[in-house]
Amino acid sequence: MRILQAIKKSLISFSEVMKQQCDDDMNDGVITAKNLDPYLCHAWVNIAVNILIRNVARASFCIMKNGNEQTSGRIYELFRRPNELMSRFDLWKETAAWWSLEGESFWWFGSDYSGGIPHEIFILDPRRMRHETTRETLGVIDCRGASHNCRWFYDTEAGSVPILADELVHFRDWNPWNSARGVNPLVSLALELEQDYYANKANSELLKHNAIPKGILKTDQIIRPEEADALERRWESKYGVARANRKVAVLGKGTTFEPLSFTPEVMQLFELKRWNLYTILAKYGIPPRVANINDKTTSLSGADTKEQHAAFWKYTIAPLLKQFENIVESNFFVRLGLNETGVFDLRDIPELQESEDEQSKRDIAEINAGLKTINDVLRERGKDSKPWGNIWYRNKNLIPEI
Repeated sequence: MRILQAIKKSLISFSEVMKQQCDDDMNDGVITAKNLDPYLCHAWVNIAVNILIRNVARASFCIMKNGNEQTSGRIYELFRRPNELMSRFDLWKETAAWWSLEGESFWWFGSDYSGGIPHEIFILDPRRMRHETTRETLGVIDCRGASHNCRWFYDTEAGSVPILADELVHFRDWNPWNSARGVNPLVSLALELEQDYYANKANSELLKHNAIPKGILKTDQIIRPEEADALERRWESKYGVARANRKVAVLGKGTTFEPLSFTPEVMQLFELKRWNLYTILAKYGIPPRVANINDKTTSLSGADTKEQHAAFWKYTIAPLLKQFENIVESNFFVRLGLNETGVFDLRDIPELQESEDEQSKRDIAEINAGLKTINDVLRERGKDSKPWGNIWYRNKNLIPEI
């Protein structure tokens, strides 16, 4: 119980440490951009990860046995309520969150686990996990189980907590540099994140100190320094930001006001941020309109937006969920010798559903081609069959081959 409390405390303190680190950097600039947590200090990384985990949590994880969905039993209850503080949606949301940030995630069965089906599942922070192994084969580290002498340690404020490999389910993305660990998906975007950070910082300094003047007062007369200061004070007192209120400016003879805009160098920062935004979204497989980004004159509603949301589910979320299924299948159900298995149910996801018109056109085409009968279509739609519906009637436009 003491070990469990130490781990829970470390998970809470981690967010506080990272928040303090980010605050310190914003205040005095001592910490470099490379040391910052991108999820905490980079807006679009935070947005992209939250889009992913929100959608992952929409898919229900079903326990299946002999082709039938289970709605009771020990395995069902474990995934319905992994632990007293976590719901079934939190389990997959947090798993996907660490996967998106670190390329790996850890399920821990708790300090009371002694084998067999676990009673609880906890999500551990991969940044605090480290491993030791005594087995190396052809230079590849093997941490698949305790039989391979692989030990894990979870670093807490109270010290390192040893965890056996049999007490874990390790989700990890392919890592060419370390086969025992996942790889941070943002590792190849280090320069983009650093550029974006410094661009944000430069823009903040620009706005904070009002580094670019609103305009220049020009005159064809020679004026002394004290006269220039007096003219500046008069202008600010009458037409400054706080006092202007669209007043009419009255200038002396030979004096003109020339407004200034951002320099080309400043404008390049905005273009750089736009490029980095699309790079981050592409890395996470998020189409722009799924993130409510629209650079065109068209609205965010319409066929293009619908297609992008469908593509997001087909090519990003669905493959990710299938990967999670395979990992849980091999590292949980098969490893524990269970007859059950787990699958994500995507039937109720609107983005993956065909419109009624598209479905009808497809059904008609398959009926005309002889691939289906009328009753086949009715059964798929949950409707009563017709007495004559099992007979296929060849379309008169179809000419049989001789």
